[in-house]
Amino acid sequence: MSDAVVELENVWKVFGNRAAEAMEAIRTEGIGKAEVLERFDAVVGVKDASFKVPEGEIFCLMGLSGSGKSTLVRHINRLIEPTAGTIRILGEDIGAMKPDALRALRADKIGMVFQNMALLPHRSVRDNIGFALELRGMDGYRKFKAADKALETVSLHGYGDRLPSELSGGMQQRVGLARALAADPEILLMDEPFSALDPLIRRNLQDEFLSLSANLKKTTVFITHDLDEAIRMGDRIGIMKDGEIVQIGTAEDIVTAPADDYVADFVAGISRLKLVSAAKIMVGADEHVAKFGPVPKGAPEAKPEDDLDTLVSLSTGTDLPVIIKSDGKAVGVVTKDTLLQGLQGGTAA
Repeated sequence: MSDAVVELENVWKVFGNRAAEAMEAIRTEGIGKAEVLERFDAVVGVKDASFKVPEGEIFCLMGLSGSGKSTLVRHINRLIEPTAGTIRILGEDIGAMKPDALRALRADKIGMVFQNMALLPHRSVRDNIGFALELRGMDGYRKFKAADKALETVSLHGYGDRLPSELSGGMQQRVGLARALAADPEILLMDEPFSALDPLIRRNLQDEFLSLSANLKKTTVFITHDLDEAIRMGDRIGIMKDGEIVQIGTAEDIVTAPADDYVADFVAGISRLKLVSAAKIMVGADEHVAKFGPVPKGAPEAKPEDDLDTLVSLSTGTDLPVIIKSDGKAVGVVTKDTLLQGLQGGTAA
């Protein structure tokens, strides 16, 4: 049994009346998206997507509009049925679930947060948060307590009796998050939840969610079209194009080793100062000594995980290289040349 909380294996989604025929041709003939459209009048929305999300991770799916990221995330709770492939939640194949079991999974294990919160305007904030609990038959007292706990979690204590129209856009977004958290789900699916907000409010909510995530340890699939947001939010990032996941990795992996020209274009304007670590650009200590001799005494020291910004600060005002140490032992060296190469995009050979 996999230890992944969310696992997708070879998931395809083909839209159209002849989707089954198109899928068979894809498998037997290897035809592409354009030919699928021409021959079967069908659209490939998701192409052979596979990934695993372990407990507590924030996994970001990002891509341009139409890349398939929102379509893919809606497979995770079977709002959309896959044409092919397997989706497992907490080790269980949800494609094999009967309707009652699927409804229980959605109600108890998965919370969703969308860009448009669709709050009920005539209901109070508290009642909006407790609405899903009410539909599940939870009694009024427990619903009240659960809603107030969720409000406190998102820093909206005292706003339970207000109407949504009395709250700012950022506060309404918090209500949507509180609604998802009220049932204490293990998994959060977040589809561009902050994209309609002003930059400052957006950044504040990102900070708040990261803090919440660290405390609550929710496993999260986070959809965004914004690479800066993906880098800021995601433990790992999956980049999508035309329904296909073209690369999965940490922000550092993607910035330093883009899988293709498409990804390289995406990351071309991203600052590397806070993303790339000393371990990525350093030369091995033995290799440096063999080539240049021992590093002079008084050289600044850093750790393998320290970023380029830290290395730049250490290198300012000295001609000496930076020694990279782990557990008190020198494991690498960063010279001015390797630091400049790292800032431009190079890594250790």
